[in-house]
Amino acid sequence: MGIFTRFRDIISSNINAMLDRAEDPEKLIRLMIREMEDTLVELKSACAGVMAEAKKAQRQRDEAAARRRFWSDKADLAVSKGRDDLAREALAEKRRYHQREETLDHELRDHQSLSDQYQEDIRQLEEKLKSARDKQRLLVQRHIHAERKRRAQGDMRRVDSAEAIFKFDELESRIERMEAEADLVNYGRTHDLEDQLSRLSVDEDIERELEALKALRSDAGKTA
Repeated sequence: MGIFTRFRDIISSNINAMLDRAEDPEKLIRLMIREMEDTLVELKSACAGVMAEAKKAQRQRDEAAARRRFWSDKADLAVSKGRDDLAREALAEKRRYHQREETLDHELRDHQSLSDQYQEDIRQLEEKLKSARDKQRLLVQRHIHAERKRRAQGDMRRVDSAEAIFKFDELESRIERMEAEADLVNYGRTHDLEDQLSRLSVDEDIERELEALKALRSDAGKTA
């Protein structure tokens, strides 16, 4: 594929549409940037070559113009000396250099036009390349954000995993065991208190029964 064909294809391409259709947008944008960079190098090299040719044509045209003026002066000198024969030869040389000057002038205009076109193509391609690099930075940032989000979601899933639930259950069991131990302490104290109160009740019953027996014996003694 020629440099101009590649250049036109790149300039006419819709980067966003291509990336939207791509399975791997980051890989595609890297390839596109590399292609643009390679094409840009070739365009600049070609432009430099044309500019060098333009300078050469400019130098040759200036030389041809100088020779044309030289033979024009010689023709005038020959006419002034009455040497028409030499004047004719000088005018023939003048015409030959004039024709070469016109040819080189036309060639120079072509080189300058081509050089201008190259420079415009380079400008357009550099703008396209800048846009592609900006798009690449956005893709990289999106990739980084997506990776961070994926890791965060992974961390959240790990929190919800069986291991985390087991740890939570273990903590809950420890709390329940501590509560049970506290209840046992309170239970022991309550049981002792209940025993003491029960014994007090029994003692009162025995005392009442004892008093009743004493009363009976007292009544029996009085009767005898």
